[in-house]
Order: sequence, then structure tokens, then C-alpha cells
Amino acid sequence: MSDPTPPTPSTRKRVRAITPNTEMDAYAIRESGSTSVENVHIPPRTPKSPRASYGGPREDSGEEEVQMRLLVGNGSTEEESNVAGLHEKNRANRPFSAKDKHAIALLVVLYLIQGVPIGLAMGSMPFLLKTSLSYSQLGVFTLSSYPYSLKLLWSPIVDSIFSPKLGRRKSWIVPIQLIIGSMMLWLSMRSDYIFDHPENKVTELTLLFVSLVFMSATQDIAVDGWALTLLSEDNLSYASTCQTIGLNTGFFSSFTMFLAFSSPEFANMLGIPPLTLSVYLKFWSLVCYSVTVWLLFFKTEDPVASDDPDLGVMKVYRIIWSIVKLKHVMSLCGMYLVAKIGFIANDSVSSLKLIEKGLKTEQYSTIVTTDFFVQLFAGYYAARWGIGDKPLRPWLYAFWLRLFFSLSTMAIVYVFPVPPPSFAFVCLVGLNYIGTQFAATIQFVGISAFHTRISDPLIGGTYMTLLNTASNLGGTWPKIFVMKGVDYFTQATCRIKDELLVEANECVTEPGREACEALGGVCITERDGYYVVTILTTLLAALILVFYVRGTANRLQALPTSKWRVHLNQ
Repeated sequence: MSDPTPPTPSTRKRVRAITPNTEMDAYAIRESGSTSVENVHIPPRTPKSPRASYGGPREDSGEEEVQMRLLVGNGSTEEESNVAGLHEKNRANRPFSAKDKHAIALLVVLYLIQGVPIGLAMGSMPFLLKTSLSYSQLGVFTLSSYPYSLKLLWSPIVDSIFSPKLGRRKSWIVPIQLIIGSMMLWLSMRSDYIFDHPENKVTELTLLFVSLVFMSATQDIAVDGWALTLLSEDNLSYASTCQTIGLNTGFFSSFTMFLAFSSPEFANMLGIPPLTLSVYLKFWSLVCYSVTVWLLFFKTEDPVASDDPDLGVMKVYRIIWSIVKLKHVMSLCGMYLVAKIGFIANDSVSSLKLIEKGLKTEQYSTIVTTDFFVQLFAGYYAARWGIGDKPLRPWLYAFWLRLFFSLSTMAIVYVFPVPPPSFAFVCLVGLNYIGTQFAATIQFVGISAFHTRISDPLIGGTYMTLLNTASNLGGTWPKIFVMKGVDYFTQATCRIKDELLVEANECVTEPGREACEALGGVCITERDGYYVVTILTTLLAALILVFYVRGTANRLQALPTSKWRVHLNQ
């Protein structure tokens, strides 16, 4: 049941506290993937007027926030800094109300549903298809993650068009979740088709998962917007925590847990039959339908406030263009587009290489599952580090850590022993992976805190989506080039009685290696493009960090909030 208290003007104009990666990115997500818990605290703002105009100066100019930031950041006196720190501590220790507890539970469930198809597209499917596809073909399949990085393009439509009777956010969440559930149900009945010579239908499979991720990205836009009114002002920062817990849980369910339980060896160890993709998809389609029915009939969304700005679709697109034209926003987006180049090879290729070298799927799943629980705690403390006037500081520190772990992972792949690897070596792989993802969590929390601080409260949803789009896209666009680069720099030959028979492009895939063995030959890798690409991208990223990213980040986070505000019709 919804809280009967009507929304106030202050609860309508809030900063949107979300993320992607992915590197769900998930990576998007975990970058995405790409694939991370946060607890980003919002600095105090001046009280907002009942209604503000887009066309001129507003009363919520952020002067109090700027003054507080100057006290904490520049530290004019030790006493002033201590007072500011005590104020932050008191806000962080306020208890949750019953409404906030229910809202947090709902948000976690909604983000969980969103993370399930993303985990399939960005996690499990590349592993399942690797035996039949080359890295170049997998690079094409990674295009399925693009909708999550480009959701800004249609977010104004989601924010502006809705049914007042059903609710601004439920108007999108209900039908989108029904579509997601139906698509997973349809896929469950076509799972055999997916694995029947996938090398001949890469484009078809890519389009199929592009559609599924597109629906999840659209649901994300609506859920992010709903979080602004579901949570109270003091606990708004926990929206990003809900997103991280929900998305990570859904992502790991579809990625590591599914891969583990679908492994015959792991299933036999537990005395249960292996989990099939068909059964897994049917289960989550049922969950999706059940949650959607509950939302439709048992959850009432607060009506749109009377003072809420009446923005049409074109008006929102003009707002986006106005944000993009801000000099500092352009600098921030430019930095994001090149900042993640050094991490792509490690995030997208290293795990596949470890499996290729002889690491069992269930061993890798166990490693990532352990890391998931570590991140739930590590992300909280990383978020505490990011509170303050320099949220990009941990992001910069973790930059070097991620570059280090990119090289250390490459070294582990290089020295991987003859299968099966020892328990000690598997533990080494696990510790290295946990370190990699911990560094990614710190970066993720830092940019989320920074976005929360600088976004204009009146147009927070649109502003945050724009910033997250740039951040996610920075971890998405290089993937296809990195994957193709692995094949391009690889030199492998099939030799039969010391005579060259098959060129390199055949021996880079499992079917090609099997064809070589059928002829009585063996594939010999003379140069693995993975090492070349990893070294080149890591060196490039280090140069970009030293000569561009570090200075730009320090300059941008030192700016007052007023420099990030948008004034239209001037």
C-alpha cells in the first residue's frame, strides 16, 4: 500500500541517484558489465521554492551547498570542518521510516527483474557461445549491451508520456515487465534453436538480445524516476544502493549462478540435475508476471504533484541539448568516453581466456559468487569514502588499481598451468578477480556521488541519465574493437606433419580447432592477440590518465554547483 501523505514540492524536485556499467556497466553493467554497492550521500541543499522557472534564476541556487563545500573542501578553519563533518554524520545516522523500508524493498525487486536479462546478454551468453564463435563474432554480439548505454535517447518519452490513472512510472513499468516476461518465456521454448549452429546466426541472436536489453533499459528509466518519489529526501541516496543490490543480484543470478548450476559437474556434486536455460527462463518469466500483477492491483503510485513542471517530449529534448551545451558537461562526457579504454580487455576477454586455458566454469562461478558477497560490504565502505567535496578522488585512485589488475590478470592467464589448476592457483585467480571488482566498485561509487552532487534538482532525472549515458558508453563502444583486435593480432596455424594447412582465422574458434584435429593436426598459437591488445590499451589508458583524465577530474569536482545549472529561454 502506498503512503497516504501527498507529495510535497521538495519531494518532487530531487536529484536522481542512479548508475548503469554496468560496466552492468551491470557492467553496463558491471560497467556494464558490465557489471559494485553504493551509499551515496547528498550534500545539504537550500530549501526549494514551491515552483521554479526554467527561464530565469531560481531560488534553489545552491549557495548553502557551495558554502558547505568550501568549508569542508578548503578548510578555512578546523572548527568549521568539524561542524560540517558532524552535520554529515547526523544525517547519515537517521533511522528509516516504514515507508522508506517498503520503498527500498520494492526498488530492489524491480532492479532485480531488470538485472536478469542483462546478466544473460552480458554474462552467460558470451560464455555459452564462446565454443562456437570467434572473438570477432562475440564482439558483434556485445552490441546487445548498447541499449543500456544509449537510453538517454528515449528517456524523455518515458518521463513525459504516461497515464495519470495508472501513474507516471507504472504506465511504463507494468507493460515493459509484461513484455520482458513474455520474451523470456518465448526464449525458453526456443533455447535449442539458440545453440544450434549459432555461428550462422550471430546477427539474429544479437538483434534478439538487443530487444531484451532495450526493454530492461526502458524499465530502468521508469524505476529510476519512481525512486525520486518513493524515498524520502534524507534517504534518497539509498536509491543507488537499491539499484546496485538489485542489479547485481539479478546479474549474478543470470551469470554466475546459472553457469554454475548448469554445469553437469557442479550439479552432480550437489546431487541435482543440471539447470537448463529453458527452465531458468520460465522461472524468471513467472516471477516477472507475478511482480507485475502485484504492482498493477496492489501498489498505488502517488499522483503527480500540482507544482510538477508540465514538460512535453520536445521540451525535454531541448533541456538535454541545453545540458550538453554546458562547457563543463562537455568536458565530463569527453573524459568518460576515453577513461575506460584500459579496462575493456580485462573485463570482456580475460574471463573467456581463463576458461579457454582450462579453468572450469563452476570454478569461475564460485569465484564470482564469492566476490558478489564481498562487494556488498566493500561497496558500503567505498561509498563512505566517496562522501564529501571530492567524490572523484576515490575514482582517480582506483583508476591505477584497475590498470594494475588488468596487467596482473594478463600475467595469470599467461602462466596458467596445465589443467587442472591447483586449488592454490584457483584461489590466486579469485583474489585477483575480487581486487579487480573492488577497484571497479570504488570507481562506480565515486562517479555516482559526483553525479548526485552536480545534477540540477529540477531536471535531475534527465541530467543524471545524460551523465550515466556518457559513463556507460565509455565502457561499451570500445568492446567490439577490442574483441576484433584479439583476433586481428592472433597468429595461429593448423599443422599436419609440420606442414601449414589452415590459416589463423580458422584456429581462433573451437569449431576450427576441432576441424584441425579431425584432419590429424594441431592448432599452434604463435601469437595471442589478447596479450597485445591488453598491453596496448593499458599503456594508452595510463597516458590518458596522466595527461588528461587526472587534471580534468580535479578541475571539474572543484567547481561550485552553480556552474552545472541550466537556464533555458535566456
